[in-house]
Amino acid sequence: MSEWKEYKLGDVAEVKYGKAHQPLADGKIPAYGSGGLMRYVERALYEDESILIPRKGTLNNVMYKSEPFWTVDTMFYTRLNKQIIVPKYLFYQLSTIDFANMNVGSAVPSMTVPVLNDIDITVPPLPEQTAIASVLSSLDNKIDLLHRQNATLEKMAETLFRQWFVEEAKEEWENGKLGDIAAVQNGFAFKSKEFKTNGTNRVIKIKNISGGIIDIENTDYIENDVAEKTQERFKIITGDILIAMTGAEIGKLGIVPKTIQNLWLNQRVGLLKEKYKGSKYLAYLQLKSEFGQDYIENTATGSAQPNISGNAIENCEFPKITEEKIKKYSLQIGELYDKVIFNLGQIRTLTALRDTLLPKLMSGEIRVEM
Repeated sequence: MSEWKEYKLGDVAEVKYGKAHQPLADGKIPAYGSGGLMRYVERALYEDESILIPRKGTLNNVMYKSEPFWTVDTMFYTRLNKQIIVPKYLFYQLSTIDFANMNVGSAVPSMTVPVLNDIDITVPPLPEQTAIASVLSSLDNKIDLLHRQNATLEKMAETLFRQWFVEEAKEEWENGKLGDIAAVQNGFAFKSKEFKTNGTNRVIKIKNISGGIIDIENTDYIENDVAEKTQERFKIITGDILIAMTGAEIGKLGIVPKTIQNLWLNQRVGLLKEKYKGSKYLAYLQLKSEFGQDYIENTATGSAQPNISGNAIENCEFPKITEEKIKKYSLQIGELYDKVIFNLGQIRTLTALRDTLLPKLMSGEIRVEM
């Protein structure tokens, strides 16, 4: 570690302000704000490798960019001294910092140049920086590929669904209901005093439904004796589909990735129980469609805290088709989602590996052969 050096961020990067994007015409250059991609514009503000750091808003949304870009006034960009720092290495080092805890704003989270310039940066020799960045990038690239594969699989499933139930609507399907193909089971009402911060039995709540995936890592726990008293029907397994049944995020859906964890269903989270093999995916596609989301919003009761019951979800309109067609369609859709679920498990494994390696590589606890 003797060859590792300590710098301030201001020693290796010149922090620059973004500029207003409104005067620019549309084009092919991505324009970024602190929330991510905003639009495409006619010209670039900067064309070299850079780390983008939020100035206002979502302060931890640090980005690495290697192609020409524009940043708006809520996002800093950086001119990097490549004789000292490898840009991708700096990105990963900055990813270990909680910028939200460095907030200097009041109403709106904010960051300043002096605060950024004073951040401590640990820097190994350039070849080792390159090697560290390569290891972490290879994991991120695999994760990104799996996400893109899943997006393609989901699009294929949605296309088939539209073909069967929208484009063929000219056949004038008789109106049925979602409950013909899937039931909705509510979760168990665990007591708040039963929740623990660690253990082997994880409880899935509405907060764990995110981006179409069930987060099975950041959960509350229950003790073994509580789990043993809970009926088996409240246990969640690989491939289960869950739906939020209350609150601001009512109607949110997610799929449980491949796992061997002990997972339990909390109250106000619904579990889609298929009546035919794979039919839960037809129910999932109906509920996540624009029609399904409108139905949930319009059917929910309560103003401050909207709620929807399992029965109400089951009453969502769904074409009444023959059992033969249900089984045929469910099988085809199920094959696509089997691949999605496998990929979700791979994403989870690779993400955990990257998150474990990141701080160890940045501290020198683990060294990379060059």
